[in-house]
Amino acid sequence: MNKPIRTRAITGTALALAVSAVLTACGGESTSSSDTKAEGTPQAKAVAVKDPLVATFDGGMYVLDGESLKLAATVELPGFNRLNPAGDDSHVMVSTDAGFRVLSVTEQAFTGIEYKGAKPGHVVRHADKTVLFTDGTGEVNVFDPDDLEGGKKPQGRTYTSAEPHHGVAIELSNGELLSTLGTEEKRTGALVLDKNNKEIKRNEKCPGVHGEAAAKGEAIGIGCEDGILIYKDGKFTKVDAPDDYGRIGNQSGSDVSPILLGDYKTDPEAELERPTRISLINTETGKLRLVDLGTSYSFRSLGRGPNGEALLLGTNGTLHVIDPETGKVDKKIPVVDEWQEPLDWQQPRPTLFVRDDIAYVSEPGKRKLHTIDIESGKKVMSVTLPKSTNELSGVVAGH
Repeated sequence: MNKPIRTRAITGTALALAVSAVLTACGGESTSSSDTKAEGTPQAKAVAVKDPLVATFDGGMYVLDGESLKLAATVELPGFNRLNPAGDDSHVMVSTDAGFRVLSVTEQAFTGIEYKGAKPGHVVRHADKTVLFTDGTGEVNVFDPDDLEGGKKPQGRTYTSAEPHHGVAIELSNGELLSTLGTEEKRTGALVLDKNNKEIKRNEKCPGVHGEAAAKGEAIGIGCEDGILIYKDGKFTKVDAPDDYGRIGNQSGSDVSPILLGDYKTDPEAELERPTRISLINTETGKLRLVDLGTSYSFRSLGRGPNGEALLLGTNGTLHVIDPETGKVDKKIPVVDEWQEPLDWQQPRPTLFVRDDIAYVSEPGKRKLHTIDIESGKKVMSVTLPKSTNELSGVVAGH
């Protein structure tokens, strides 16, 4: 991680804020100290927020203070919208039906920056760069997130895939760009481009390629339907799954751990498989370990702690803190009620967002949002929001 992220401990002050937040947020009334505002319209004076969070609901987004969970503003935005950190301390990327838009959490309004295109997909932060992949066009946009300040579109690198597909791309610290290969019907692997967008490496032994994560030593993993493909030190290595069909489609990495956390599915015919096993992939040894947690989870359940801990939110309502080296579950933290993953991936379900030493967990069924101190294993505070939320994200500077 090239830019340090400010860490903080949960203190008695934060607990006092929690009590205040619960008192002001319960009962379903808005805690916003500003008026609800129309899409993209800045309010007269934005409310100052620390460590901002953003959560979507049907019809808009909430901007919240990450320490107190106090609701600062409501931004109206119709449709199903997705959220990702933009890579700095004041912006969040919002994926809409028309492309990527940039939300200023300090102004609590959209900037004029847009990356238009059908089916905006993955947003990846790595080596001080943010990379957008637009599925409908195959276009890749790379920029320095610090250049979002000022409201002007950053001057950045672009690349267009041979064919549009549901893909992902990541730029490495040496300027190489790894991007997936595929069509709308079939995805096969990845290629690597040099600084001038000239292809230097390719591997097409990754059927159904999906998702990415970076591990210690800048080892990049991309998921396949039969394992995972790792790119490190200029070479591709395939780590095979123990099953003929062993799909790893969602991964989470840490700069302080060589081990990637992934999901693991084995039924290609399932309308929705609810797996209970996770995968731990050692990018140094090429070994893959499966751990059965005895509870299912969703694609919004994976995260990493500040010391490389593997985190997983189960449908049993528990946050599992796992030692990635051994696969041992070190902590089981009760957070939400038991839940079941909905068949429609766009429908709300409890969601995990991790930043520094704090895990944020939404509970749509109760309109709640919780914070957990990962080190102590304690739930610090909970608030009730006016509406049930779906996606949950926030600002994360440096990655």
